[in-house]
Amino acid sequence: MDKPIELSIEKQFSIRSFQSQVERMNLEQAQDFLVELYEQMLMREVMYQEFVKHQWGLEAGPSFE
Repeated sequence: MDKPIELSIEKQFSIRSFQSQVERMNLEQAQDFLVELYEQMLMREVMYQEFVKHQWGLEAGPSFE
């Protein structure tokens, strides 16, 4: 995989649109937005992990204590 991954034109446009939205934010709005974005990224990561565990049969069975 020597060739770097390139974004499609649509993704590049999306980045430019996002950039213009962020540029219109004040500092407090941008900080709040970043915290919310980070939370969503973590939630997506957890969902992917759970999906992979389920697909690969790696889920722990029920625990009986």
